[in-house]
Amino acid sequence: MKKVVKIVALSLWALPFMAGAQNLGYISNFIDDAKGILDQLVVFLIALAIVWFIWNVIKYAMSTEEDGKDKAKSQMIWGIIAIAVIVSIWGLVGLLQNIFGVDTDSAQTVNTLLPKR
Repeated sequence: MKKVVKIVALSLWALPFMAGAQNLGYISNFIDDAKGILDQLVVFLIALAIVWFIWNVIKYAMSTEEDGKDKAKSQMIWGIIAIAVIVSIWGLVGLLQNIFGVDTDSAQTVNTLLPKR
């Protein structure tokens, strides 16, 4: 009897979620919002890496001691590496999207995963 009560209680608890699964609009909105935030984050990281590189170029040019120049030079190299890594990962994601035919213009692709009625 206890098992039956637990199953009925769990079923009644899950009913609102099953009804909400019929409307995928909130999932599409969530995916659109997440994509927008990630796109802005990538642009921000590239801008930050470029500013870091330029700042170290200025430090290198203005430094008079050899230790300061070496430190600024190594930081410039890390800035170039950061820019290259960010842009290459961005390009790799774009390449994979093209290969697998992922449409990034709209999040309505979630609806294509559902069986046709």
